[in-house]
Amino acid sequence: MKKVLHVSKYYYPFKGGTEQIAQDCVNALSENYEQKVFCFNHENSDSMDQVDGVDVIRCACFAKISSQSISLSYGKRLKEIINFFKPDIVIIHYPNPFATFWLLKYLSLKAKLVVYWHLDIVKQKFLGKFFVDQNLRLLDRANLVLATSPTYVEGSKYLYKYRSKCKIVPNCINEDRLKPTVESEKIAGNIKADNEKKIICLAVGRHTEYKGFKYLIRASKLLDDKFVVYIAGKGEQTEYLKREARGDKKVHFLGAISDDELKAYLSCMDVFCFPSITKNEAFGLALAEGMYFEKPVVTFSIPGSGVNYVSLNGVTGIEVENRNIKKYADAIITLAMDEKLRMKYGQAGKKRVIENFLDSQFGDNIRRVIGTL
Repeated sequence: MKKVLHVSKYYYPFKGGTEQIAQDCVNALSENYEQKVFCFNHENSDSMDQVDGVDVIRCACFAKISSQSISLSYGKRLKEIINFFKPDIVIIHYPNPFATFWLLKYLSLKAKLVVYWHLDIVKQKFLGKFFVDQNLRLLDRANLVLATSPTYVEGSKYLYKYRSKCKIVPNCINEDRLKPTVESEKIAGNIKADNEKKIICLAVGRHTEYKGFKYLIRASKLLDDKFVVYIAGKGEQTEYLKREARGDKKVHFLGAISDDELKAYLSCMDVFCFPSITKNEAFGLALAEGMYFEKPVVTFSIPGSGVNYVSLNGVTGIEVENRNIKKYADAIITLAMDEKLRMKYGQAGKKRVIENFLDSQFGDNIRRVIGTL
C-alpha cells in the first residue's frame, strides 16, 4: 500500500476552507493509501492525535507574519516524519511558504509531489514577491498540480506556465452537512416570522478584506426597508464592519453560527450575496452552498478567480463590476422584483452544484488524479 503525507497549514478541528479540503482529500484516499497529516498547531505546543483514524502531527505556532504561521520545531519534525514514514506521495496545500521551504529542503527525490494550489498570494504583495523563486522551484519539482477551476489556472501568474502539470479538481460541498433537521426547521420558522414580507439577503464568510463585506454594507444603504441583510461569520474586520453599518437597521450581524442556524438562514433567504473582490477567493465553498439551496446569487466580477466559474452570470445569478456598490444594489433589487427570475436562477444554481460540486464527485476526482502517480 502506497503512503501519502498531507502537508496542510492547519487541520481539523481547526475550521477553514483549505483545512476542509485537506480533510476531504484524506477521507477520499482512506481506503487505498496509508496516510499521515503534517500541519501547524493552532495552539502553542507540539502534539500528535488522530482524526478519522489518521495520525495528525501538529507543530507549535509561536507567531504569525502576514498570516503565515511560524514554528521553531517545524523543519526538524518534518525531516523526522519524512525519514521515518518514507511517503511515496506528498500533497502540500498551497499557499504555505514556510512549509514549502522545509519541504523542498527535505523531500526525497523518490517521492512524488502534488501541489494543491488553492490560490496565489495576492494581499501580501511583499511576501508574494519574496517567494517568487520558491514558488517556481515548488512547481518545477511538482509531478502534479491541482487547481480548483480552469479560470484560476489561466488567471494565476504561476499556474498558466505549468498548464501541462495541472488537473482541475473543483472544491465540493458536503450534502449531509446541509440536510435539514428538526432544529434547523424550527429556527427557519422563527426567521420567516420575524421577516414577513421582507426580502432576505444573506452573506456568509470570514470577516476579512477580500471577502468584500464592506461593499455589501454600502450597497445595503441604497436599498429600502423591505430588505433585510444578514451577515454570518466573524474575523479581524468585524468591528470595522459594524461601524460601517452603523445607522442601517437593515444590516444584522449573526456572528459565528451553528450548522443548524446556517441551514435555517440558507433555506429562508431570497438572495445570496457573495461580495468577494480579489483572487484570494479562489473558488467559494459558501457560494456553492448558497446555490445548493436554490437561491440566486449576486457576485462581483473577479478576473482569474473561480467565483465566476462557480456562479455563471445570467444563468445562476447576476455578476456586476467589481466594487461597484450601485450595480450591486441594482442587482439585488432586480432579483427582489422578479420572483420568477429568482426561481430560474436558483434552480439552475442547484443543478450546477449537483452536477459539479458535490463531495462524491470530489472524491472520485481526487482518487483518479492521485491514482495516475
